[in-house]
Amino acid sequence: MEVAILVLLASVAAGGCARKKKRIPVPRSGTQPAAPLKQNETGIASWYGNPYHGRATASGEIFDMEKMTAAHRTLPFQTRLRVHNLDNGRTVEVRITDRGPFISGRIIDLSRAAARSIGMIGPGLARVRLEILAASGPTVEPPSAYAVQVGAFRDRANAESVRARMEKGYGAARIVHPDRGRVWRVLVGAEPTLERAEALAARLRSGAATEAFVVRLDP
Repeated sequence: MEVAILVLLASVAAGGCARKKKRIPVPRSGTQPAAPLKQNETGIASWYGNPYHGRATASGEIFDMEKMTAAHRTLPFQTRLRVHNLDNGRTVEVRITDRGPFISGRIIDLSRAAARSIGMIGPGLARVRLEILAASGPTVEPPSAYAVQVGAFRDRANAESVRARMEKGYGAARIVHPDRGRVWRVLVGAEPTLERAEALAARLRSGAATEAFVVRLDP
């Protein structure tokens, strides 16, 4: 009887050891789950056409001002949006292919065709709300997903001077190659989240930077 009890206890213990705790998958080192994109962002829309028609956008796609596309500073490329013109109630669906606008208060730059479809060619600007229809991008963010743009210069020497000053003050700064505007953009920082990038932008605005726009660091 004692032998039988010992055998039974041993089998129960073995079964308990065999039932290992289920592991919860975690992102790879240096990454984190992608944060939800900001839905229903509101602000001012502008539009662009010539002289950028036929030039490469920040995504590498050639800009066609007669296609329904747009530029946004932080939404992943290929994200589809419905843009609501709050001034007249008209809407248009666009795809993000470019970066911008880099003017304070503006949140999106529409192609000429998209701007025409919601009646903002004449005024040039419109109050809009951005409705995300389909997001595109990774399920995890890279360790450095966002930075802050502090300037755009046609002369690379001027860009390099600002980059050196920002690197000295904030520890990380770089120059990115000319984009559709044929300018050299100076970016500061390398932040994993939009919130941390916005905090850095606030610090820069209160310090030496005359402009500070949070931008996505594209591959």
